[in-house]
Amino acid sequence: MPEFSLKSDPLVSHGRHFGHTVFALCNYSSLLTNGILHLEQLEDATLEDFCAEERREHRVFEKLLDSYPGLLERLREGSEEEILHVGELNISKGASAARGKDTKSLKPVVIDWIVPAGEVILPPFPRNSKISHGFNHPLTGRLLCPAELDWNDEETKQNLQSGVISISGDQWPLFLYANEAYDPEDPWNGLLRTHLLINAFRHVFTSPSSVDREPKATRAGNARLHGMTAVTTASIAYVRFVLCSSSVFSHTDTVTNSETFYHSLLDLLEDPDEHGEVTDLLVWWNCQIFPTSSAAKRTPKTNSALSKIHQKCAATLAAASIS
Repeated sequence: MPEFSLKSDPLVSHGRHFGHTVFALCNYSSLLTNGILHLEQLEDATLEDFCAEERREHRVFEKLLDSYPGLLERLREGSEEEILHVGELNISKGASAARGKDTKSLKPVVIDWIVPAGEVILPPFPRNSKISHGFNHPLTGRLLCPAELDWNDEETKQNLQSGVISISGDQWPLFLYANEAYDPEDPWNGLLRTHLLINAFRHVFTSPSSVDREPKATRAGNARLHGMTAVTTASIAYVRFVLCSSSVFSHTDTVTNSETFYHSLLDLLEDPDEHGEVTDLLVWWNCQIFPTSSAAKRTPKTNSALSKIHQKCAATLAAASIS
């Protein structure tokens, strides 16, 4: 088997970005092994013949192949040991290292984002640990409280702090909603449109200094290094760990069940029936992060003058093609 260095193999760096933007919680060795097997099966079948979990896994596999030219040949020509090496010791190592680095760098700055300027918070926040954050502090507890629950209810608060109320991954925290306002009659309203998430995204993907819109970084951010010009649904889900009680966004996060949360959020954002809402959401995000990108261009309103011009043009072209 060829020798590969973790420092020199570009798949390590690629794994960091892939975890950021496509899929964060993944057994990469299984992804690669199953992906090759599915490619063989698809010679006599269609993707619709697979179960939902297999379809998602294969879509992730195809995105990995598309984003890294030459990987498929490397996998097909390599042994099982080489596939394990590529998956766990290269791609997975890169993704895991990125999660650890991001969590560590976010710990001290999150406090500045959530504490109102000029206000003294009691009890105070320790900047070097998250142990006293989460449900154990009134400010972060309110932000992490499931949107459908009332943090101001003392019994609810005590049950969350003691663990009597067990939070599942599909109970989304209030900090995902703009102005921490959840409308049960319109749960899309304000969802994932918060300054807190935008700050976390900029910190991770562009540069920490870009949070204050004063670029000071001497090194290119992750987005520029990897040619990222648009926000992805997975990258939005990735920054969710900014306020989680556990310190690492991984399979070991049992406090807020990050894996279920991550999958449930991606299920929503990849649901074809929610395409309209998701498109609007991505346009909003791209206007915040990549305002000059084509991904930030808004679709003209149905009854606007611009949309009427487009409609008339389309009708003229259609009539001409018929005649």
